[in-house]
Amino acid sequence: MTEPTRYTTVEIAKQALNFSIAHFTIFSASHREDLHGHNFQLECKVTAPLSADGLLFDYGILKKLLRDLCDEIDEQVILPGNSPYLTLTASDGYTIAIFNNERLPFLPRDVTVLPIANTTVEEFSHYFLRKLRNHSLIKDNPIVALSVKVSSSPGQYGIADWSLQ
Repeated sequence: MTEPTRYTTVEIAKQALNFSIAHFTIFSASHREDLHGHNFQLECKVTAPLSADGLLFDYGILKKLLRDLCDEIDEQVILPGNSPYLTLTASDGYTIAIFNNERLPFLPRDVTVLPIANTTVEEFSHYFLRKLRNHSLIKDNPIVALSVKVSSSPGQYGIADWSLQ
């Protein structure tokens, strides 16, 4: 008789998985927060079959990938590239964010535009989930579920989940 597949979830929540960004949340066509910053935390859960040797896969590689994703946007002003209320242009050596007739100029080296609709923990969790799902580490392993959690402070977070089921 064959043993049933044993699935295990590994949670990665390291203090080093963090990024500091400036952003503003857009609430409507005419209302947004002032520009401000947060120190965000990134966490991940991955579920896969447990092999006979007691391993899911080398999740040290996953920890490095998560750290690299944090580093990509660390110490940047994050702007949402898919917001219906924000227009982004370049002029005189600046990236200009235009919101409700306000022009907010930024040096291009300080700005990262992400393919998200808003700069919220909800959107950040889905952004990181998409990045992970498209990575070969995830594609090349028998992962059946993935969860990404992004928090801006203790008790305030967004979670995006994916599973084969």
